[in-house]
Amino acid sequence: MGVCKKSIKIIALITIIALAIPAIAFAKDETYEELPATKIFYVDETLEIPFDEPLDASTLNRANIYVKNSKGTKIPIDRNISSDAKTMIIKPMTEYMRGETYTLYISKNVKYRSGNPIGQGLKMDFTITEQAPEELPTIDTEETLDNLLKEAGLDWDDNYGVAIEGGIIRGNVDTATTKGLAEAKTAAPSADAGIAAEVTSNKAEYSTTNVQVQGVDEADVVKTDGEYLYQVNNQRIVIARIYPSNEMKIEKIIPMDEESLYPLELYVDEERLVVIGHSSSRIPIVRPMPIEKRLVIYPPRYSYTTVKLIEYDVKDKKNITKTREIELEGAYVSSRKIGDKLYLVSNKRFNYYHIMNSYEDNKTPSYRDSTLGEEFINIPYEKIAYFPDCISASYLIVAGVDLGNPKEGVNVSTYLGGGQNIYASAENLYVVLTKRQERPKDPVIYDSANPEKQTYYRDKETLVYRFAMNDGKLICTGKGSVPGEILNQFSMDEHNDHFRIATTKGEIWRDDEHTSKNNLYVLDKDLKIVGSVEDIAPGEKIYSVRFMGDKAYMVTFKTVDPLFVIDLKDPKNPKILGALKIPGYSDYLHPYDENHIIGFGKDTVEVIHKDIHGNERGRTAYYLGMKIAMFDVSDVENPKELFTEKIGDRGTTSELLNNHKALLFSKERNLMAFPITVMEVKDEDKQISTSQVPRYGSFAFQGAYIYNIDLEKGFKLKGKISHISHEEYLKSGSYWYNSSKNVERILYINDDLYTISKGMIMANDINSLNLKGQLEIPED
Repeated sequence: MGVCKKSIKIIALITIIALAIPAIAFAKDETYEELPATKIFYVDETLEIPFDEPLDASTLNRANIYVKNSKGTKIPIDRNISSDAKTMIIKPMTEYMRGETYTLYISKNVKYRSGNPIGQGLKMDFTITEQAPEELPTIDTEETLDNLLKEAGLDWDDNYGVAIEGGIIRGNVDTATTKGLAEAKTAAPSADAGIAAEVTSNKAEYSTTNVQVQGVDEADVVKTDGEYLYQVNNQRIVIARIYPSNEMKIEKIIPMDEESLYPLELYVDEERLVVIGHSSSRIPIVRPMPIEKRLVIYPPRYSYTTVKLIEYDVKDKKNITKTREIELEGAYVSSRKIGDKLYLVSNKRFNYYHIMNSYEDNKTPSYRDSTLGEEFINIPYEKIAYFPDCISASYLIVAGVDLGNPKEGVNVSTYLGGGQNIYASAENLYVVLTKRQERPKDPVIYDSANPEKQTYYRDKETLVYRFAMNDGKLICTGKGSVPGEILNQFSMDEHNDHFRIATTKGEIWRDDEHTSKNNLYVLDKDLKIVGSVEDIAPGEKIYSVRFMGDKAYMVTFKTVDPLFVIDLKDPKNPKILGALKIPGYSDYLHPYDENHIIGFGKDTVEVIHKDIHGNERGRTAYYLGMKIAMFDVSDVENPKELFTEKIGDRGTTSELLNNHKALLFSKERNLMAFPITVMEVKDEDKQISTSQVPRYGSFAFQGAYIYNIDLEKGFKLKGKISHISHEEYLKSGSYWYNSSKNVERILYINDDLYTISKGMIMANDINSLNLKGQLEIPED
């Protein structure tokens, strides 16, 4: 039984659409207004088209309402009407064909019960998707849930892949942590795909968040619309008018503690601000009430962490108003926004034994949408699907929100099973989860000195769930799996109907057959593996991956940094074209153009360890300062390191190494900037050798490094901008802890470059870096 209702509602009221869309001529005697095209997932799907008045059923006949295929042939359909007569219901009498586009025609001769015509005729194209929805079983009953958990509840552990018999209690739930913040039709990124895009509006030209896929927005702690800045600032949202830079002022501070929300990220467009964070809500417990105990009492409630979304209308900055709230039980995994459609993923874990033996919590999750009412809605068993070969003590909750249509409630899909990371193209959302493979039959002796201590090594595998995104709705269209586990969202990519994913299998610290190996898999439209490159760099693990069109770039590391160039032109036969081994490693790879890629990471030194007799007994790589490298991959068999830039000493770090959104990059402006904390070792103490562990540096700088970048001169440091005063530097000592002055993001509007910390917004000329203005942000 599938969880998706086989009908699709054309949301906008007909009278509204009629005013908004220009008429097009179709026949000599009638013109048609064109409704937005849509996708359909089921071959027998029902179309529901709402009107604002009751319809005259007698006018819903073959002459007035019909469907044609792309060849112009009419398709037999049933025409019905809802009980309130305000919704037209169209259902095919025979199944539609997958991949085919059809057109629904509604004549102007259709009338309301009042006798008034609906206006001009209406026309709508709809396409049946190539991919069929995944028909998943649903839980349906509490007994089914209990049985599923009993069968799978004791099979989840995380002890480096080793389940030890005797003396150690084996875990009963998946112990992997939710990685909430780690994280165009996806033909592969063009040379500029995945960079911080440049937007030109009627106000200004300004930078946007550095995202993985063009056209798919990602939430961040700072956004701008070209005039105003919106910032997550502790437990509040700061809105400031920052352009022009000589007139900066705080426009509004919205306290989030009043909303019981700890904000994490936000989205902004011309009309709305969307804040996403964690909250704690009192959710009513749903339990059966015996007939003999019919008492007028309030149901008991329990507290649980929720993912909370608050939407604000920001058209009038003088009168910002809250328009909507949505809450999902669980922890925030991630989100994406495409146009007016926002997709939100949460993961609700529960204690297996607790939920099996008490009534203190609901056994199924709840959600709330203020559009539908203020109370939480408990999701019934029949609305929760499960993947038969992957049961864990958690719920994956995916929600689609049409921000452009506030009257449409949130679309929630729930699955028994977890989610840890996501990747989104313009059409599909992929949610992945790492789990242990089945326990082997034969034990392994883990400690030869203690042979009674038997172990079982269990490799990890990554489960992949695909959801089609359609007008704010999410429909599961496939599931697959690959050996190993991913690093982050950049380990995944969709290109030409194939899904590519890079994983590390095994453990880097082992020296037996279970040592780490790195792999790249290509999955087809059914999410079946059709091609792979396996056992790359044994003993190392993946530090970064970037997919660019028909190629992938992979960095692995243990003591040196191999950059692998992998050809993916033939999905069934991927192969390594070339490799470059250099000191250091890259945590993040960013496209410069189709033949060049920038690596951001750390420089390293390899230290040789010797025994008292001078014999080598091992080698260890220690990281030093930050390293930036420009790689030339035009000759795929011989990639080259063109330019490098090294910053600071051991201890130097940047949020960019863990979060791509911290990068400002514009190839058109030859501009690159990022926040950084620099630690430096005094010259007299700086001893880098192969026989001595390098020293940690002392605090030297926090702020933004701004570079000019091109293929002739490489990286040229243009300047540094800090929010820390000279006096504060003198007081800092070896470390710096004042996070309110730490620069978090850099952006530009026209020729103004802005650096943002929680305590200040500073504007500098983008060419000279001369100070143009600064704005203090008041403390909480």
